[in-house]
Amino acid sequence: MYLRRMNDLNVFHRTRPNLAVLVVLVLGFGTLAANEPVGAQPWTQWRGPSRDGSFGGVDWPETLRGLDRVWRVELGQGYPGPIVFGDRVFVLESVDNSTEAAVALDRATGAEIWRTSWQASGKVPFFAKSHGEWIRSTPAHDGEALYVGGMEEVVRKLDAHTGEVIWSVDFPSRFGTSVPDFGFASSPLLVDDALVIQAANSVVKLDAGTGETQWRALQASPDMMSSGAFSSPVVATLSGRRQLLVQTRHALHGIDLESGEELWSQEVPNFRGMNILTPVVYGDSVLTSSYKNRTYLYDVAAEEADFAPAERWSNKVQGYMSTPVVIDGHAYLHLGNGRLACIDLATGVERWISKPFGDYWSIVTQGDKLLALDASGELHLIRADPEGLDLLGSKEIATQPTWGHLAVSGDELFVRELGAVALYRWRTEPTEVEVSP
Repeated sequence: MYLRRMNDLNVFHRTRPNLAVLVVLVLGFGTLAANEPVGAQPWTQWRGPSRDGSFGGVDWPETLRGLDRVWRVELGQGYPGPIVFGDRVFVLESVDNSTEAAVALDRATGAEIWRTSWQASGKVPFFAKSHGEWIRSTPAHDGEALYVGGMEEVVRKLDAHTGEVIWSVDFPSRFGTSVPDFGFASSPLLVDDALVIQAANSVVKLDAGTGETQWRALQASPDMMSSGAFSSPVVATLSGRRQLLVQTRHALHGIDLESGEELWSQEVPNFRGMNILTPVVYGDSVLTSSYKNRTYLYDVAAEEADFAPAERWSNKVQGYMSTPVVIDGHAYLHLGNGRLACIDLATGVERWISKPFGDYWSIVTQGDKLLALDASGELHLIRADPEGLDLLGSKEIATQPTWGHLAVSGDELFVRELGAVALYRWRTEPTEVEVSP
C-alpha cells in the first residue's frame, strides 16, 4: 500500500545582534527524496483517485512561474492519461500500427523499468481519423496491478512491479461482439474488488482477481451509432442508494452494483450517439452535456423502491469531450466551441462564458483553483469565481497535442503529449519572514 509522507519543514535561522531574527522559511512544497515528493497522493485512474478531477495534496501556488520540466520521455502515440503510484509512472502507447504497450517509468528520472507489449491495431472510420488511431483508454491501478484496455477491446491485468500479464479478457471473443468502430475509449473503474468496464456494447463487471464475468448489463445495438462507449462509469450515491452511474451513447443509467439490475434510465439528447463526458454527480443529481445539443441536470429521486429521474433544467451551452468540474455549487465546463462556461447548478443559468481556448481541456481542482491542460499544450491556472474568469496564469508546456488527462501528485504534474510524457515540478521559492526574537 502506498503511504504518503510529508517532508519536515526546513527552517534556517540568521541572527544579528540587537535585531529581530530573520527566519528563512522554505514553505509549501519543501524537499524530499527525488522519488518521494511531498504530499504525493497517488493518481490511480481516470480523473484521479476520486474520479472527479479533484486533488487533495499540497496547496498550489498562485502562479505557474515556478513550474519547471524535470524530464521528458518520448513514446509512441496515445491519449491515455498517466498513472502515478509511489516511485513509478505508468503510460500506454501505440508503438506502431500493429503493436500497443504499457510502460513503467522511474518517477525520479523517467528511466524505463519495464515494458509489456501486445499485438493490436486501432483502425477507425475515415471520418474519425483526424483524432488518430492510437490507444485511448486510461488504465487503473489498485496498488498491486495495472488494468489496461487496448483499442481492440482486450483488457489486461498486469503486475505493476514486473509488467507480467496476470489475465486478459478479449471482450469481442468472450461475448461475440465486434471491435468498437472507434476503438476502446472508455476507462475501467475499480470498485469492491471488481473491475467495471463499458465494453462489448454493454457494461460488464469482472472479478478483479480472476477476470471472470460477474454480470453484464445494458446490451446495445451493434450499429455504429450505438455500439462502443465514449464515456466512463462512476460510482454514486443517489437518493440514499450507492450505485453504478453509466452514460451510454444515448442515455444515463443507474445500475445495482451487486446484481447488474437497471435501477433507472434517462434518455440524453444526442447527435449520432456522441455522448462523451463522464457524468458528474451533484448531490442527488447528475450533470452532463451533449455534443450539438445542450447541458442538462437530472434529479434522481427515489419513490419507495423505484427511482424517478427528471430533468431539472437545461442550458443552451454545448459540451463535447471535456468533463466538467464542480466547485461551490457551480460547474466549470469547457464547451465544444473552446470557451469555458460557469453554470449555477441550482438554476442552470450560466454566470459567464469566457473567450475561446483550445479544442479540449482536462481539468484538475484543488480548493478554489483549477488546473486546465489545453489540447494545444498550454496549461492554465484559474481561480474559481462565479463573477468572472480569474485567470492566474498560462504557460506553454508542450508543442505536441495534449489530449491525455493531466495527472497531479504532490508538487508534480504529469503531462501526456501525443508522443511523449513529461514531469513538471513547482520550484521551491524561499520567502523571508521577519519575526520577533
